[in-house]
Amino acid sequence: MSSMRVDLLVVGAGPAGLAAALEAKRHGLTPLVVDENSLPGGQIYRSVSRSPLADPGVLGPDYLRGRALVDAFTEAGIAYWPQTLAWQISTDKRVSVTRQSAGGGTLQIEAGAIVLASGAQERPFPIPGWTLPGVMGVGAAQTLLKASALVPDTPAVLAGCGPLLYLFAWQLINAGVPVRAILDTAEPGARREALRHAGGALRAPSYLMKGLKLLRAIRAAGVQHVKHVTSLRVLGATQAEAIEYVVDGKAQRIDTALVLLHQGVIPNTQVTRSIGCEHEWDEAQLCWRPKTDPWGETSVSGIFVAGDGAGIGGALAAEPSGRLAATQAAAMLGKLDTAKRDSRALSLRRELASHTSIRPFLDALYRPADGFRAPADDSTIVCRCEEVTAGDVRRMAGLGCVGPNQTKSFSRCGMGPCQGRLCGMTVAELLAQAQGCAVPEVGYYRIRAPIKPVTLGELASAVDAPEFLSERAGFPK
Repeated sequence: MSSMRVDLLVVGAGPAGLAAALEAKRHGLTPLVVDENSLPGGQIYRSVSRSPLADPGVLGPDYLRGRALVDAFTEAGIAYWPQTLAWQISTDKRVSVTRQSAGGGTLQIEAGAIVLASGAQERPFPIPGWTLPGVMGVGAAQTLLKASALVPDTPAVLAGCGPLLYLFAWQLINAGVPVRAILDTAEPGARREALRHAGGALRAPSYLMKGLKLLRAIRAAGVQHVKHVTSLRVLGATQAEAIEYVVDGKAQRIDTALVLLHQGVIPNTQVTRSIGCEHEWDEAQLCWRPKTDPWGETSVSGIFVAGDGAGIGGALAAEPSGRLAATQAAAMLGKLDTAKRDSRALSLRRELASHTSIRPFLDALYRPADGFRAPADDSTIVCRCEEVTAGDVRRMAGLGCVGPNQTKSFSRCGMGPCQGRLCGMTVAELLAQAQGCAVPEVGYYRIRAPIKPVTLGELASAVDAPEFLSERAGFPK
């Protein structure tokens, strides 16, 4: 396989990745950014430089803010390879990539340092009927709006918890799309628990004001807002026809052909797990995240994680996170002395703290309820790829399965195309519940390369670096 070498390889072109690349160039490194998408911006700023929406302003000022970052990145002339999948990364910082256009082709990159900016993914939300046509994640629906200007042609019911639930409802209202109802699954005591962290929240008043603005707009639009929902079930024979929910022990029903589910986001750890980086359980955010030092460096020397992939902090926190990682990478590679590194880090850490002080408040306010993380109904599918149910996982626990990797041998759970992204957290929680232990004791799937599906044809079509580079604008010849 042909190979090439770069100073710093950045995987992901969201706010953390773009900021890391800009910072790296500032310190004299030659960065290369690879990304699966066709345009820079990641999920948060998806298509912001070339929006298909007649009025991108319907997505809000936070979205439009990303245009300045994307423009700065584009004008900097940094090497950027869109539609490029990094499917294997080794501890010696060799990265195998495949281009997903121009006929494919595989190339290996040797990097002096790597910044992983793979971002977050939606937390699995397995409820009865969630695999029916007409049910999808809020994040996926938002992607369709940002990337293709596609909006629902029927009033949607949004169910779950988390800031994105309300942000997307507000965006739909701005786009002229009626929202049928919001079914809030946050527990009754969540607000009281969140108030314990009010001090940190008050240090970030802009976040609080933004949340109040969304709620006021949703209320003004006359959207039905149901709180303290304790059970959800999508009804329908071949597609979604209604959603049933329980409040105060009473079942109620809303007829709808479109249900959008969301209960927060978690770090996408597939890449770091495939490398062999150490991970730790975050009890506040109820998720795994790679163990990193204050610069974002993982347990594998020279490999950093920036942005939501290292712990959920949001787009504004992702930028200083990416810059910190690139600053340390520049020092490691001899482009920056310790004094200048530390001086630069002072302002970056202050900026990061200004955006993360509110996280304990938000984590408590939108903590997903136990019953929605580990479904009680045994017939609920938890592994969509292999159609494994919650009852199947509980039976495997009864047979002696102590961790997710054993469930693979028993049921192929986690062996489908998503490689456990949509079931890993749920399976771990179900096993922990069945064994009466904590999730960290259960562990997580062992992830192996390729971290996403790659065809045999792509693996066989290794190309020389010059041929690969001919399709990639901006790389220094």
